[in-house]
Amino acid sequence: MLLEKLQAIKERFEEVGGLIADPEVIADMKRYIDLNKEYKDLQSIVEAYHTYKNVIDNIDSSREMLQKEKDPEFREMARTELDDLTLKKDQLEEQIRIMLIPADPQDDKNAIVEIRAGTGGDEAAIFAGDLYRMYVKFCENKKWKTELVDMNEGTSGGFKEVIFNVSGDGVYGLMKYESGVHRVQRVPQTETQGRVHTSAATVAVLPEAGEFDVELKASDIKKETFCSSGPGGQSVNTTYSAVRLTHIPTGIVVSCQDQKSQIKNLDKAMKVLRTRLFDMEYKKYLDEIASKRKTMVSTGDRSAKIRTYNFPQGRMTDHRIGLTMYNLSSVMDGDIQEIIDALQLAENAEKLKEGVA
Repeated sequence: MLLEKLQAIKERFEEVGGLIADPEVIADMKRYIDLNKEYKDLQSIVEAYHTYKNVIDNIDSSREMLQKEKDPEFREMARTELDDLTLKKDQLEEQIRIMLIPADPQDDKNAIVEIRAGTGGDEAAIFAGDLYRMYVKFCENKKWKTELVDMNEGTSGGFKEVIFNVSGDGVYGLMKYESGVHRVQRVPQTETQGRVHTSAATVAVLPEAGEFDVELKASDIKKETFCSSGPGGQSVNTTYSAVRLTHIPTGIVVSCQDQKSQIKNLDKAMKVLRTRLFDMEYKKYLDEIASKRKTMVSTGDRSAKIRTYNFPQGRMTDHRIGLTMYNLSSVMDGDIQEIIDALQLAENAEKLKEGVA
């Protein structure tokens, strides 16, 4: 029964509230952070539980009044109130079922976004640059902070590769839907005969690994410094401020040359390295979920074609849920919240159908 499940959650919420005030727990930073996150996650469910319980109590009172009351006017008032409360109860139950769907444990994390030009040569690099600008504008609208980590510019503009951090509330939980192959259909700037070309770029959104998520040994890391080649003025290009890290056990290589300071570049590179290592384990978790589900809205498979941007028709199509929108110019200007909302709704419906919650 839903009430019993919610009562158990309320008891756990109160237990966690006591634990985070315990000096022994406060001394164990990892446990303290985990419990604080759990407390925050449970809080909204407990608030919904109080509202739901109040509605059920009022339904019982209205039914009792209908049984005992003889006055027709009071009976009509009780019947109207009962109808309203029953509708509210049904709506609350639907909301609570969605709230009880087990969230991806990484949803609250910041994210590292990697965009790479795919097939299509110079046009693919230009498109990768368009996607980068789209995401930066989306993040600005959400009041999230973006920080460039590394980039490799295309010969005719855009990027062969661009990596950036995004920090804010619930970043990964929204940005994860962008992982996959994005395809563009348009007439390239270099095309003289007006023919439409198809190009692609790959987006990988990784949950940023925290200090406690991955244990990095200094002996496993090879550090190299070199002169930055990107923009940033003379001092960037003439000092050994850029950093390249190689994780010897896995062969993962990470570079950062965005900052003038070698220390800042090292800090950023370490963050990306931790995230890439964490992602190796996290992808196993995603693959395990995918194997249990026939369709996956958010998935670890970053080779899957997820979206097409058709410029001649001003059309954007998300292939995972068959969503087509004819507002391509605003989408490219960072207006992608409606797409993400639709993807979240589809994924929640999918989980509810499976009886996850």
